[in-house]
Amino acid sequence: MHSHSNLLNSLTFLLATIGAQPGSAYVAQTPLTGDTCTQTTVAILGGGMAGVAAAQALTNASVTDFVLVESRETLGGRVWHTDFGKDKDGNPYVVEFGANWLQGLGSADTVNPVWALAKKHHLRNTYSNYSSLRTYNETGEADYRYILDEYARVYEIAARDAGRILMENLQDQTARTGLALAGWRPRKNDMAAQAVEWWNWDWEDASSPETSSFVFGMAGENLTFNQFGKANHFVLDRRGYSTIIEQEAAAIFRNNPSPRLRLNTHVTTIDHSPKGVTIHTADGACIEAAYAICTFSLGVLQNHAVSFRPPLPRWKQTAIEKFNMGTYTKIFLQFPHTFWPTDTQFFLYASPTTRGYYPIFQSLSSPTFLPDSHILVVTVVDEQAYRVERQTTAQTTAEILEVLREMFPDTVIPHPTDVTYPRWSQEPWAYGSYSNWPAGTTLEMHQNLRANAGRLWFAGEATSAPYFGFLHGAWFEGREAGAHVAALLQGRCMELRESGHEDQENCGERMHYEPLNGTTPLEAYSMVNGWPVSSTDW
Repeated sequence: MHSHSNLLNSLTFLLATIGAQPGSAYVAQTPLTGDTCTQTTVAILGGGMAGVAAAQALTNASVTDFVLVESRETLGGRVWHTDFGKDKDGNPYVVEFGANWLQGLGSADTVNPVWALAKKHHLRNTYSNYSSLRTYNETGEADYRYILDEYARVYEIAARDAGRILMENLQDQTARTGLALAGWRPRKNDMAAQAVEWWNWDWEDASSPETSSFVFGMAGENLTFNQFGKANHFVLDRRGYSTIIEQEAAAIFRNNPSPRLRLNTHVTTIDHSPKGVTIHTADGACIEAAYAICTFSLGVLQNHAVSFRPPLPRWKQTAIEKFNMGTYTKIFLQFPHTFWPTDTQFFLYASPTTRGYYPIFQSLSSPTFLPDSHILVVTVVDEQAYRVERQTTAQTTAEILEVLREMFPDTVIPHPTDVTYPRWSQEPWAYGSYSNWPAGTTLEMHQNLRANAGRLWFAGEATSAPYFGFLHGAWFEGREAGAHVAALLQGRCMELRESGHEDQENCGERMHYEPLNGTTPLEAYSMVNGWPVSSTDW
């Protein structure tokens, strides 16, 4: 069995062993100290999927003089697990606070890179059957699964409408508008329909239809599952989901003498100029590099957890503030025994008063998951997630037990033996779970989010246009940013591969748009359109 601490110890030992090899330039994974800046060609900031993928791309291009800096004691970023509860032998289970699913397992034509890594490293996972669902309200079990069929029918219409808007370059809408035009707008007091909508939209996006882009919300999900297949697999590996990232990183540092890894190193300030980048860390040390690849989460950038000197250009700051950082909180509860049906994976609850109030429970106690673990997972997002973050674990537990008593009125609900959940929006290295594309935000605006600002390059799930919010989006973006920086260093063009089209080349920096034009020409601001104020009076 491998616990979280054992996994960290194994990685530490492996990397220390690599560094001890004769002739190795590996530097021990301790915070930087001293007054002299460490010199390197590329600084990769963040040790999640994007950061490690960028390191792989640099290595593949024979650029091995880089430093990877991570603020936490381990790699993985928001692929984050913890020990929880105990099995019958007294050993803890390992549960995932962050990324938990392999989403889209690949098709005959396209391989999902995360699925490929899962197979390579023998990551334990099992099929999540979303149709294995029972529905409940405050009176107990209440079968409103027919509403799921209604939503599915409307979703097909909405998806076609979103595709047409995208292809014809029409004005985006909120997901609420798009779904309503397709025939879905549940009344505010129809709590069963509200629960069904939450399960189908909010549970995927960590944001409501009111705040989500219709076009890109639909496109992001459809591109992933149409390309890679519909299946979702739940990760249950004792080593943690992050083992695929840690093992890939270990191979980089084992096979190359030059790269250096810095764990427990918190970046505070980044100085940048046309000549290079200097990264300052919380312990007073610094790293000087020709380029930096920033894989900070959107939440870190929005909360100014890292200072840029000079400030990032206005177009970049605008893009950062434009996009949403969602919070997706899984609350794990282990009970003395399993009191819920073991033939069902998911239990959907419709609160009589509050949309998204502890709406979905997932059983991990079934035979193909963690049998006899007696673990339930309940998920909240957005405002409900922020609310449970602000209260104690005891308060949250009491609320969940009250919901379970409503769902199972004829059952004595025992008190859980263990409860845990993350507080994503309070974690200074994350400030949220994953990004969401807001309504009315164009592809050009998103390109400004992913574009480099001089010697500063950016990568992560948020910078992926087709796969934002997905782990494979972080992989694709990290690989491309690393390859692009390598091309700049080697004075060659970056090859951009587009599915179904001839390859293109980018022989310099990434495109950005300054300024962004609106959708309404200035001359249309007139009395004809109900605008009585002259444009000269603005």
